[in-house]
Amino acid sequence: MIDRRVGLLFGAFLLLLLVGLLRTSYLGLFRSGALRAAAAGEHVDSVTIPAVRGTITDRNGTVLALSESAANIIGDPLLIAHPPTGTTRVAAQTIADKLAPLLNVPVFTLLKQLTTPNSGYQLLATNIPQAAAQRISAMQLNGISETPVQHRVYPRGTEGAQMLGWLGTSTKGLGGVEYLYNSVLHGSAGLRRIVNAGNAQVVSVKTVRPMVPGKTIQLTIDARLQSEVEQVLAGVGQQYHPVGATAIVMNPDNEQILALANWPTFNPNDPMTNRILQHATPDQAVGLSYEPGSTFKAVTVAGALQDKLVTPNTTFTIPSYLNYYGKLIHDAEAHGTEQLTVAQILKVSSNIGADLIGSRLGKKRFDYWVHRFGFGRATGVDLPGESAGIVPHYWQYSGVSMGTLPFGQGLEVTPIQLATAYSAIADGGVLRKPQIVESIGGKRIAAPKGTRIISPQVASEIRDMLRGVLADGGTASGAAIPGYDLAGKTGTANVVVNGRYSKTDFMASFVGMVPASNPKLVVAVVVDDPKNQVYGGSVAAPAFQKIVGWAVPYLGINPCVSPCPQSALQPAMPSTP
Repeated sequence: MIDRRVGLLFGAFLLLLLVGLLRTSYLGLFRSGALRAAAAGEHVDSVTIPAVRGTITDRNGTVLALSESAANIIGDPLLIAHPPTGTTRVAAQTIADKLAPLLNVPVFTLLKQLTTPNSGYQLLATNIPQAAAQRISAMQLNGISETPVQHRVYPRGTEGAQMLGWLGTSTKGLGGVEYLYNSVLHGSAGLRRIVNAGNAQVVSVKTVRPMVPGKTIQLTIDARLQSEVEQVLAGVGQQYHPVGATAIVMNPDNEQILALANWPTFNPNDPMTNRILQHATPDQAVGLSYEPGSTFKAVTVAGALQDKLVTPNTTFTIPSYLNYYGKLIHDAEAHGTEQLTVAQILKVSSNIGADLIGSRLGKKRFDYWVHRFGFGRATGVDLPGESAGIVPHYWQYSGVSMGTLPFGQGLEVTPIQLATAYSAIADGGVLRKPQIVESIGGKRIAAPKGTRIISPQVASEIRDMLRGVLADGGTASGAAIPGYDLAGKTGTANVVVNGRYSKTDFMASFVGMVPASNPKLVVAVVVDDPKNQVYGGSVAAPAFQKIVGWAVPYLGINPCVSPCPQSALQPAMPSTP
């Protein structure tokens, strides 16, 4: 019985094999020509579906960067010179004449590419709008094809260019948020297979791998405020012709950055400009390392107050100069021996007074407070290219270090570090990492945790003393706004050139807050090598005044102690569209 079954199975297999051989012989001998013709008339195209890059928006949903469908136009000189059988021959000159106006490329340039000997690939144009690409496709020009791509667009042009960044030809972020969050924004390309018949009609379309779009990133930036700050910096650039300038606006309650601007700027929509300026226009807010000058005196005073070595009313005898190992320390204005309180030392920005306060701290405690306020290390803000500055440790000090460090010379900081340190003073003594990304893919980023560095009382005392800087007789009295409760500090520092302090190049800066009693805004302005004027009170403080004067009513902040004039609370209209 078993042998019989085995015999039946074997016979069945032989029968199937015989049928297969007969079918193969039939197709090979009688249908080979037809099958070859059919195979020649069909082909399969694998089409990559470019991922849609994620959008970047401001805190209110205003689009700062988005991607639009576009195409790269490709020419094949070999197909133009030798078109396939059955294809109408079109001369390269005719093709160039038709494409030139759509590609915005000279006819001569196109003709040269389309007639390149022994070339099967010529990239004729990139990022052509979809409408123009469809018109080109409808022409059915032999040797002309298009590859779908995504074109990055920055609707607000130059605004926040360094902060946002730009894309390279490989669609990778090359600066700013575009670079740091490239993997989040990029998404994943899809793949589609298209089977075409001999008559060029599509037989089937199959999505092999779906396209996954990039995630949307929402920043803490306010686009309207950003625009205003950019305009203020442009005015500084026009008036003082500096090497560069930057401004940062922060909310000290949560350390969110509301505006971050640089001058000069550039237009990331212009590929040529990108190639020229990507190295010439760094983000100065995080990358500029400079000597802060007198803005640093608040740190010296804060440490001495917290260590209970002084009070705001402690009086110092201020001589006309100090001698540190042969280096003579002077104040900006010549004077004889005088008596100044700690509050007055900040108000008139006395270098000698800052040194005397620093001598009470001593180099170890001074060094402690400098690092306690976050100097000497990067803040960790979500922007690339952040510098840590240059801050020596006390064991690296020379004999004259404590004669210059207390008033901000002999060390380097960044604008974002300075703004963050003053935000800690504004927020009652709590230092936080600055935040510029609010959410990714709709998921809100947790607010950074803070570290208390000074007591609320000391922070309040410093803010109260910094009011004097904008009062009559202060170094920034001209930047005061009637009725506004402002506090801040000017800074003017010589720039080191070839290892020596220049007598003509200066850094002018101002960092302040409003209202001083309970700050809701901190604004830092740093101007690199202004011409004609050099002092922070003359160059940077007026820019602070303009930014605060616009931002306070726009954001609905009460800038006054009490009562507040109704005119100060009127909503502001943007100065630019």
